[in-house]
Amino acid sequence: MKNYRYFIITMIIIMTMINYVDRGAISYAQEDIINEFGFDNIAWGSILGYFGYGYMLGSLFGGVTADKKGPKFVWLIAGTLWSLFEIGMAFAGEIGMALFGGSALAGFGLLRVLFGVSEGPIFSTISKTNANWAAPRERGLLSALGLIGVPLGAIITAPIVSGFLVISTWRVLFVILGLLGLVWIIIWYKVFTDYPEDNKHVSQEEIESIRSTEETVHGEKTVETEHNAHEKWYHFFKSPTLIFNMVGYFGFQYINFLILTWTPKYLQDEYHFEIHSLWYLGMIPWIGACFTAYFGGRLSDWLRVKTGSLRIARSGLAIFGMTLAAICFLIIPTTNQIGWIMFLMMLGNACIFLPNAVYWSVIIDTAPKKTGTYGGITHFFVNSATIIAPTLTGILVTSYGYSSMFISAVVAAVIGIIAMCFVKPGIKKMKPTS
Repeated sequence: MKNYRYFIITMIIIMTMINYVDRGAISYAQEDIINEFGFDNIAWGSILGYFGYGYMLGSLFGGVTADKKGPKFVWLIAGTLWSLFEIGMAFAGEIGMALFGGSALAGFGLLRVLFGVSEGPIFSTISKTNANWAAPRERGLLSALGLIGVPLGAIITAPIVSGFLVISTWRVLFVILGLLGLVWIIIWYKVFTDYPEDNKHVSQEEIESIRSTEETVHGEKTVETEHNAHEKWYHFFKSPTLIFNMVGYFGFQYINFLILTWTPKYLQDEYHFEIHSLWYLGMIPWIGACFTAYFGGRLSDWLRVKTGSLRIARSGLAIFGMTLAAICFLIIPTTNQIGWIMFLMMLGNACIFLPNAVYWSVIIDTAPKKTGTYGGITHFFVNSATIIAPTLTGILVTSYGYSSMFISAVVAAVIGIIAMCFVKPGIKKMKPTS
């Protein structure tokens, strides 16, 4: 098959969409769950944040395992487990009351942690897959395509979940979503291999195109040319580029999870929208991101060719996008008109997704043979945002109101901007290994 790698990327997009519907569903089911079990805002923020504890661990060990065992092994194990734990969410309250002295909160906490562990490896494994399957000239594009499932998944979560909850229950919803993930895993097992060279559907011509180094720029590394492939995991912390890239990515992830987890409750609490209205309102913040997540990757690759500078193509694009996002979120607390607020949320979210692929491209540019391990380390620390954002927001809105939610997004964006000023893709500045 010609350009089989794009079929693989399409399958990854579908998986990422399922992944994000799975993790976003609980935010739309929050009213039914809260009413049934009596959670307050702080408890609900904790439930949303428990996911992040598992997510951090899963991303770290998933990345290391992808380097050692190959991405296919990680895909199959992680996908099967997260689908089963998604089904388990339907019974989380009952599990907690049976096992933890009548505490439904503990049951939701346990299932959210386990769900997070199983979903954690996905993005470092996507990065490892791209390192194996993408030519240097396509890294930004294929990284963007692999990640475009994030806003696409988020945008379809609103109509799918809201619509389903109108006609059925939140428990049935979680069971169906889990079964859908298992179907994807069965198909993936049949069509994917760790390397294109091992796949019977990939032509020799396509393999040569993927492995071509003719269009590499200064400092850029490939799977074929990178030295120190056996360096230890802790060498990550000798690289200022990788460390600052991680901090920059944290800023993105904080805003991403803030919008994903708290937008439905914000709209219900502040503007008294019912669940049947959220099917379209919940889509709005993600509309622009569906386009910028894709075009950001293309723009990064275009800048790479036109300027010959990975720093402009990666770091510069991230600084530009996060600056625009900070401006948007800073304006939101100054207005109470829902139309303007939704527009600014959409625009701000679109701006943070413009450089979404950059953070993973920097890792591939700098250490392609250690992409799984270094991607896992990056995602481990970055995913502290998946705990901090929903948990801190629950505390902030209780104490200071919902305006504080958007101010915290501005602070996260500024942290990301400052960090990306120090990112020099392709340059590790680490001592050679013996």
